[in-house]
Amino acid sequence: MKADILRVARSEFARRGLTGTRIEDIAAQTTTSKRMIFYYFGDKESLYEAVLEECYAEVRGGEAELDLEGLPPDAALKALLEFTFDHHRRNPEFIRLVMIENIHEARHMKKMQALAAKNERAIGVVEKICRAGCAAGLFLPDISPVALHWQISAMSFFNVANQATFSTNFGPALFTEEGQALLRRSAVRGILAAVLKDPARIDSLCPATPGGSESAG
Repeated sequence: MKADILRVARSEFARRGLTGTRIEDIAAQTTTSKRMIFYYFGDKESLYEAVLEECYAEVRGGEAELDLEGLPPDAALKALLEFTFDHHRRNPEFIRLVMIENIHEARHMKKMQALAAKNERAIGVVEKICRAGCAAGLFLPDISPVALHWQISAMSFFNVANQATFSTNFGPALFTEEGQALLRRSAVRGILAAVLKDPARIDSLCPATPGGSESAG
């Protein structure tokens, strides 16, 4: 029952925002009642925070399943880049919820200690890749893991968050399957170029043309 409430609440919060969402609308789409939603979650803001935590837990869980430690550092970074791009593309509700929380100045996330710990582990993953890459002589020195995480997030996030306005202004070509494959490849190659000492490694890791192993995910 809680999972059903969270599923519907995610859709409602992503569509209407925190202010516009009504608990009675969530209850109407589940097998429970407004009273039971309050019993499980306390109030609307606590339900919203539970949705946020679940969304971030999913992306962090997906990262953990990549088994990056079994890969060379440059291949591990490529896998993380591709996962992030694909995850965000498949989960537009997650992107909208992050946008909504930014409107609220991250007021809810700031008090969610469990979520903060999950997101700290995400930076830890990038730090580990950077250390291994530098130790192997593959990465440029003094790479900031936080800045690298920002770059990965920025490219993947913009692709979803600005799709409506970008396609209205410049056409929908980049949001076809072919266009998304191009953007995915470009994002991966661009970030690899910013960290690798030897640019020649990029072509072996990520072919510049669609003839390689890349896909739109």
